[in-house]
Amino acid sequence: MTATEMDITEDLIRDLLREQHPDLADRPLKLGALGWDNQVWRLGDDLAVRMPWATRSADALLRKEHAWLPLLAPRLPLQIPVPQRLGEPSERFPRPWLVTTWVPGEPADRAPATRAAEAAVTLADFLTALHHPAPDGAPSGRDRGGRLADTAEYFARELASATESGLIRDPDAVRAVWEDAAAAPDWAGPRVWLHGDLHPANILTTNGTFSGVIDFGDLFAGDPACDLAAAWILLPDGAVDRFHQTYQPSPDAATLRRARGWAVLRALVGIHVGDAGVHGRPGGKPTWGPPAHASLRRLIASAHQ
Repeated sequence: MTATEMDITEDLIRDLLREQHPDLADRPLKLGALGWDNQVWRLGDDLAVRMPWATRSADALLRKEHAWLPLLAPRLPLQIPVPQRLGEPSERFPRPWLVTTWVPGEPADRAPATRAAEAAVTLADFLTALHHPAPDGAPSGRDRGGRLADTAEYFARELASATESGLIRDPDAVRAVWEDAAAAPDWAGPRVWLHGDLHPANILTTNGTFSGVIDFGDLFAGDPACDLAAAWILLPDGAVDRFHQTYQPSPDAATLRRARGWAVLRALVGIHVGDAGVHGRPGGKPTWGPPAHASLRRLIASAHQ
């Protein structure tokens, strides 16, 4: 069976709950979101069911969240989807699945943060709390968080594609930001816990500021610069300096340079996904384009400060 052959329906999920977690089976159930790896179904008022559907890698990511997030959640100042139950593969559905807490809020690609100073402090406080040294057994990143220079081929390909599609007006300026970042000294500190995928669809807002963080499938340990890129990706104009003043320990110049490079990569992905959404191509999300273009504009401007 490939990752997408089995339809995931309300009846299927309710049957799985009856088989493995019958005390939850009679709760109201409705589809909440379709992610890259998982479908998220709201279960009652305070829980969610995450069902792997689009990728084979989702199975291991769900088990990783189940193993590590309950240990990290108590020290984090924003709500996250804390695993409550693990569903094991069965004859009815041959893949693991997860019951987590439900995190209220609206994804920032649809409802961006508008209270700049408060959002900057909130994001900085969250990452300060998350970025503690990880134990030796902590997972490694799939394709991020290592040496930025190792992404040179990927960066060149993404920039060329966006330029050829007319999505980037000044590729030389974008390239200059990334090349400066790739030339920065590597991270010499301890491997710290990272969310690893802080794009606008994975952080939630309420009343103009951040209120929750979701989808920890890419949770790993590495260079904090990977997550610090979020300042340029998620915050409104004029808020990045406040973020850097609040985040502890205060990032050094090399870390900020690397963070800008990771932000360029994230922005290029967002531009491609947004364009695909505008043109109705598979996997596209039109709401990703505007924040990605705004991020590149801020990154280019920061290179001249």
